[in-house]
Amino acid sequence: MSDSWLKAISPEIGHYLAGFADGEGSFNVSLRKRPDHKMGWQVVPCFNVSQRDPTILALFKKHLGCGRFVTRRDGVHYYVVQNPTAIQERVIPFFQRFKFLSSKMKRNFMLFQQIVELMNGKGHLNSNGLLEIIQIREQLNLGKGRK
Repeated sequence: MSDSWLKAISPEIGHYLAGFADGEGSFNVSLRKRPDHKMGWQVVPCFNVSQRDPTILALFKKHLGCGRFVTRRDGVHYYVVQNPTAIQERVIPFFQRFKFLSSKMKRNFMLFQQIVELMNGKGHLNSNGLLEIIQIREQLNLGKGRK
């Protein structure tokens, strides 16, 4: 797979977007009960950024080349990437090149990467791997409202 798309992002834009995501972005992993899935659960990794002004969110979509927009009733816009392939091939390489500065986001990104790696190795399709994903997920976004 070529990373020419990543090399084409200017450092100025890349670092700006990484800094923006450092403050306004989030990595999370949802578990959805799904009887049609082998383990009874669907693991859904997600990167999102929220903002009232969609201009910067459009820059994420343009430069990452994936994701979608969601608008809440209160006028807050979200840029959302949930596709596992897009996360693996676009989101993770982007933030490996354009790093976070805050220790909180560095830690969340590292944990998110571990979960995505387990999923790529089909870990979410066996009980040991799913349990490991759940344990790592418990460390993500500590201090936030948790379910």
